[in-house]
Amino acid sequence: MLVSLTLYSVICMLVFFLQERILFVPEKLGKGHLFHFDQPFEERTIVATDGVKLSGVLFTSEHSRGLIFLMHGNAGSLESIGGVATTFTSLNFDVFILDYRGFGKSEGKISSETQLFDDVQMAYDALKEEYPENKIILLGYSIGSGLAAKLASENHAHQLILEAPYYSLTDLMRHKYPFLPTFLLSYKMETNHYLKKCQMPITIFHGTKDGAIYYGSSLKLKQELKEKVALIPLPGLGHNGFSTNEIFLNELKNTLND
Repeated sequence: MLVSLTLYSVICMLVFFLQERILFVPEKLGKGHLFHFDQPFEERTIVATDGVKLSGVLFTSEHSRGLIFLMHGNAGSLESIGGVATTFTSLNFDVFILDYRGFGKSEGKISSETQLFDDVQMAYDALKEEYPENKIILLGYSIGSGLAAKLASENHAHQLILEAPYYSLTDLMRHKYPFLPTFLLSYKMETNHYLKKCQMPITIFHGTKDGAIYYGSSLKLKQELKEKVALIPLPGLGHNGFSTNEIFLNELKNTLND
């Protein structure tokens, strides 16, 4: 019994002190790294409130209808993620993707939820200097869905799109690791609360076979927010593969034309 309690306590301590390493799996790139994408792009630098320089890329379309600010998932970097921009530039939208702290060529490291929120708000403020808010669409994938929802709740973007969102990280932790106390988690990302404050149209896409963020997360958001949210299930899709899923691509066109 004592051994089991000791082991459990050690596991809890590791989860608490190493949660950034568990939640975020960045791909680090050198400052001199050169991106090569098969479409026009411009590198951008966002200076955070504490002076840390964050790396971003603006992908431009030939006949821009507006901008999609895409907040990516918890792994990789612009090098491996940037190719997804063609999904949106092909529909005549510019796309901006920001690498979070410690990801890609971005300096620093993630140390709090508030810090993440501040960083994406700084990026949004910079984008507003080039695009009116009624031409900006916020899109969050996976862990980025909470960031996008929070940003949408405090600004006046034209539309919010979430791919594979969680109800909250607390709820996700309770679902995946029910044996761990949720007070260990410093990152709550309460998407459910943020969405209640949003004034723009909200569309959720979620694979019904998602093994990383269970599909029930989106069902709970839909049940709670009712007609405020449009939920589009993607039968048989897992956590990845949105950009090659025919249902997603067809429904995305309709969503962006609203």
